[in-house]
Amino acid sequence: MRITLTGVFVSDQDQALRFYTETLGFVKKNDVPVGEFKWLTVVSPDEPDGTELLLEPDENPVAQAYQQGLFEQGIPAASFGVTDIYAEYEKLKSLGVAFSVEPTEMGDVTIAVFDDTCGNLIQIMQT
Repeated sequence: MRITLTGVFVSDQDQALRFYTETLGFVKKNDVPVGEFKWLTVVSPDEPDGTELLLEPDENPVAQAYQQGLFEQGIPAASFGVTDIYAEYEKLKSLGVAFSVEPTEMGDVTIAVFDDTCGNLIQIMQT
C-alpha cells in the first residue's frame, strides 16, 4: 500500500494552481472540469508519477470550518520535505511568501511554516 493522492482545501483553485506551480515549483498533473470546479492536482517535478496533491475547493461549509480552524490554531494543512530548508526558506521569502514560523530546529528535524495564500498554512521540513 502507498499514498497516491492527498489534498488541501483551497479558497480559489486558479490562485492555488499559480502559487503551487509558479511559487513552489510543483507541476500541474491533472486539470479536469467537474461542474463549476476542477479535479486539479500537482506533483513534484522530481517525481512526476509520485504522490499527487489535490487542490480541492473549500466550498463545503464543513471544509471551510476545518480549514479555518487549522489556520487559526497555526496547524499546517500539509507538510513537504526539502533538502535544504534554509535555502528553500530564503528562496520563498524572496518570492514574497509569508512565513509564520522561520526555520526552527526540533531535534533531528528542522521546520518552517508559510501561508499558501489560499487559506492554509504549509510546513516544509528537512530531516
